[in-house]
Amino acid sequence: MADNRLDPTVAQLVDALNAGDSDAFFALLTEDASMSDDGTERDLRAWIGSEAFGSNGRMDVESVADGGTSLIATYTNDRWGAMRTAWRFTVADGKVSRFETGQA
Repeated sequence: MADNRLDPTVAQLVDALNAGDSDAFFALLTEDASMSDDGTERDLRAWIGSEAFGSNGRMDVESVADGGTSLIATYTNDRWGAMRTAWRFTVADGKVSRFETGQA
């Protein structure tokens, strides 16, 4: 039977995002965390500020894979509305060092 649970760190990151808690969100990232959006490298803090906390971003997880570090979600924010997105997280020692997102 497939395990549909998020990795605990990824689950905390999603919860922090959905609660609008930027302090909790950034506490779950490594100091040198990086990210990409639709295959383009982005400044993580600027992107999160614009696409998440600056625009009421929230994530409704639809499915989980790869031991809970990959997911498909409906991502909604006040800037772009709702879109189906894919997310992949690199997690080590309870922190996210990288995530990649894009339309699914």
